[in-house]
Order: sequence, then C-alpha cells, then structure tokens
Amino acid sequence: MKTGLNIAFFGSSLVSAYWNGAATYYRGLIRALHERGHRITFYEPDAYERQQHRDMPDPDWARVVVYPADREASALKVLESARGADLVIKASGIGVFDELLERAVLDLQKPGTLVAFLDVDAPATLDRIQKDSTDRFRLLIPRYDLVLTYGGGKPVVKAYAAAGARQCVPIYNALDPHTHHPVGREARFEADLAFLGNRLPDRETRVEEFFLRVAAAMPEKTFLLGGNGWQDKPCPKNIRYVGHLYTRDHNAFNCTPQAVLNVNRESMARYGFSPPTRVFEATGAGACLITDQWEGIEMFLEPEREILVAQDGWEVTEHLSSLSPGRAQTIGQAARKRILAGHTYAHRAAQLEAVLAGEPQETRLA
Repeated sequence: MKTGLNIAFFGSSLVSAYWNGAATYYRGLIRALHERGHRITFYEPDAYERQQHRDMPDPDWARVVVYPADREASALKVLESARGADLVIKASGIGVFDELLERAVLDLQKPGTLVAFLDVDAPATLDRIQKDSTDRFRLLIPRYDLVLTYGGGKPVVKAYAAAGARQCVPIYNALDPHTHHPVGREARFEADLAFLGNRLPDRETRVEEFFLRVAAAMPEKTFLLGGNGWQDKPCPKNIRYVGHLYTRDHNAFNCTPQAVLNVNRESMARYGFSPPTRVFEATGAGACLITDQWEGIEMFLEPEREILVAQDGWEVTEHLSSLSPGRAQTIGQAARKRILAGHTYAHRAAQLEAVLAGEPQETRLA
C-alpha cells in the first residue's frame, strides 16, 4: 500500500457534534490516520446549525472544507476538488445531497483512486434496501471498491455481500484517549445513573424501558438525562434534564455519576455487534457502564467484570440496587484497561491500512 495517502472524506461534520453522533468516530479515526502519516481533507455541509454549534476549531490533523447546503452545484464543486485523491470516502447520513454524492463519488474512480462507502448506520441502510429492491443506493453498492461500516459484524457483512458489495469490513467505534479520559467529578452531574443520547424514533421506546421506567421504579435514586430533544418528554421527578452537552463536558458527565447507561437504537440492537461511540466515550473516562443486551458485547467488554448488561428495565434496577461505589469503580477501571489495550482509534487506523493493503480480515476481533 502506498504510504502517506491523500484521503478525501465526505461526512456530516468533523467540527460539530450537534445532532451528529458520528463526530466522535470521525475525529478519532481521522486523527489516528493523520498520526500514521496520511493527509485528510474533510468535506462537510453548512447544515442543521452545526457550524453555529461548533465544539472545536479546525484541527491541525485534517483540512476542513465547509460547503453551502442549498445548492447541488456547491456539492459537485467540492467533489471535483477531491479528484486525484488516493482514497475517497463517502459516509452515510450526511443529511444533504446524500443521493447525489453517493452517485457522483463513483465518477472519481480510476487506477490509483479507490472509492469507499462508510456506513455509520448500517442497520438502517440495510433495512431500507431490503424492503425496496429498486432503492437507488442498492444499485450502486456493487460499484464501490469497498464498503466500511462502524458496526454490525458478520450479520452486516453478510447482508452487504448479498447486496453485491465487493468487500465489506467493519471498522468499529473505538476510544480516542486524547479526548475521552478520566477527569474530576462535577457536582452538576451527580447522579446514581446518567444517560446521554439524542431523542430519536429508533431509540425512544428503549430509553423509556431502560431509563424512564427505572427512574419511576426507584424514586429514592437520582437520574441524569442529557442530549437533544427530550425537553418536552414527560419524565419522573427524580430525573434532571441537562439538554445538549458539548463534547467538552462529556468526560465529567461520564466520570461523575455512579453508573452510566448505554441504550442502543432498536435496529442496532437487532443486528448486534454495534457498540455506539458512547460505549467507548464512557469507558474511556473510567465510567461503570450499564448497557442494554445486544449480541457481540463480549467482543469488546466482559459482562459483569468490565460492563453490566441488562435485558430490560427490571435488570437495570437490579444492577443499581446492588451496585456499591467500590464495585462501580472496579468495573470502570477494568473497562478502561480493556479498551486501551485493544480498542483505540490507533488500532482501527491500523486495521484500515491493512484492509487497503489487501490483507485478509476477520470479522471477529481479537
């Protein structure tokens, strides 16, 4: 494989995590690729008020190009500037001109230029194309040199292969130790259990089961809810809502409560093997994590020793009832050690290099 690749990356946003759950993934992977000698230009639209809610300046490890979101010509213009890159990556879920870019990036294919599709929500994509055999993106899948996903494991690889993908490789979410790490506790985030996540249709029912009903059943405990969209959601009185949290507050949010809850979206839980960025953000900060049940957890963390797993809200209450501060700390420390040893973005960047070099890939992680 050529060293020092010139990579053109089309995604939702690198500089803003506002309504943009993939930001942590993009930042961690791109920073790690830069540290391995690659040059990355990240193209993102000025959309969804993300530029007004930036939580970081342009980094020194990537060039950021922001283009207008109201004209197709603007998207095509920046696309043309990516011509000649060694690797062009079109991520899913940009939210602006997705269909246009999914087609147009393929025009950049040539000897010396690979074009990859990065699916940051493979369960949703696959559910959609399986329901509609004439889906426009489905017809493009066989033309991409490579499909990457940030979750899904063998079920997603198999489904993409059935749709005609030449190669599909999961490059899982991971930890960026530069940004997610232990910090001091902050009184504003004190709670017995905290949950951070945007209100989405594919997640809301599961949040009701694993968080809201637990709070209602445990009035003696305190609960903390963060993320966009929950302000008009009826909640028990022992839940405090803190709204959108900028990434600068995530470490304190994860370090302060006795435990932090992860709730996968329904489609990701169904496919399994899809740890969201929150799992690595929280464990990277040393949090004791309670997660809903999904297949493949053991690939990343050992239940009962490094993470607590609940099949329903009742099991969350059981964990909280028996969880002492000492055990919570022990679980959090064990999880952080495991993640640092094998699940950082440095590990993922090395894996991507191996994929591009044509080395055989195992779906199951070591």
